[in-house]
Amino acid sequence: MKKGKENRIYLIDVTNRDGVQTSRICLAKLQKTMLNIYLNEMGVFQSELGFPVTRHETNYLNANIELAAKGVLSPIRLEGWIRATVSDVETTFERTPKLKHLNLSISTSDQMIINKFKGKLDHEGVIKEMTAAVKRARKLGAESIGVNAEDASRSRLDYLVRFAIAARQAGADRIRYCDTLGCDSSFTIYDRIKTLAQRVGLPIEMHCHNDLGMVVGCSIAGAKAAIDAGQDAYINTTVNAMGERAGNADLVSVILAIKYANGISGKYILDERVKLNHAWKLAKYASYAFGVPIPINQPGVGANAFAHESGIHADGALKDRRNYELYDFEELGRGEPEIIETGRQITAGEYSGIKGFRNVYDKLEIKFKNDKEAEKILELVRYANVHTQKPLTHDELRFIAKYPEIAKKIFTMSP
Repeated sequence: MKKGKENRIYLIDVTNRDGVQTSRICLAKLQKTMLNIYLNEMGVFQSELGFPVTRHETNYLNANIELAAKGVLSPIRLEGWIRATVSDVETTFERTPKLKHLNLSISTSDQMIINKFKGKLDHEGVIKEMTAAVKRARKLGAESIGVNAEDASRSRLDYLVRFAIAARQAGADRIRYCDTLGCDSSFTIYDRIKTLAQRVGLPIEMHCHNDLGMVVGCSIAGAKAAIDAGQDAYINTTVNAMGERAGNADLVSVILAIKYANGISGKYILDERVKLNHAWKLAKYASYAFGVPIPINQPGVGANAFAHESGIHADGALKDRRNYELYDFEELGRGEPEIIETGRQITAGEYSGIKGFRNVYDKLEIKFKNDKEAEKILELVRYANVHTQKPLTHDELRFIAKYPEIAKKIFTMSP
């Protein structure tokens, strides 16, 4: 524990890395950028914004790093996910030289070492490969390094401790405990994380999946264990619980659990920068971008999260909201009426002309210096619509008009 500072829970959102790995869904690079902007506004500590060794991510990554340098994406930290290999580290610094935060991942369970690596690496080889990658990343200028133990929940604890100590000695700042198959329970994960944190002496990052429907509980239990052991805790989240198979820990649910769950509320400190009142806006945008509706019963942001129909419940809620509501809808940025246009609509898209385009931007009260500037933004809006394949939101249109050169980089793909 740092002297004079109580340990805290910090949020690392992985929507733009693990969320987009979800089968059958995807995000355009503009949409990933907007999520980073919204996550920053919400006070999230770090965004795992993508894959530095994947070529089609390069321009997007560098453009977002440029936004960070301009103060647009600040104070959120932007971090890339790579395999824990020297070659991935070197490729990362070649393609994204100003990306300073990394998470390096390698498998640690007997199941995966034996049946995934198939003799390419044994248990000692995994540690050797990981430590070489960490040292190389630090030498090339990484400011923070998280080491990911993939399938940690099925790894032998003695080996996991040895792996994590080696990571610390090589220069890692955190250990990411990956419940890759979602097989932990809140009981087992608490015991394992507390032992790991005590014996290794590093902050622990929780990365849990929802295959058994326990992802939020496991994430909170793991964070509690790390803090009980005297270390900061980090929880990986995704917006609207997107993620591989049954998904990851939902960002809003995790925040609500820390703020209101018995035994957690008031005892464990959430990063003070987090602003829950941005939840509604963020959840709606992610739903639109992914093309996946918010479940009606989603905590906090679902259509029924504050809906009451039965006589007893309605009567109780009207008398005093605390009878049947644990927290207030206003806390999540809900409650304001939403205006839906039912008359004529002019949208800006890949086949827009200058007059329709000007009409759209006039409604946003955005003016252009001259026709040349308007034509330039129109061309970018067309490209943006090619990428997203759906009408652009007002915030997307504002972003393109305000940062045209960065938008151009985001839209540029060079196979």
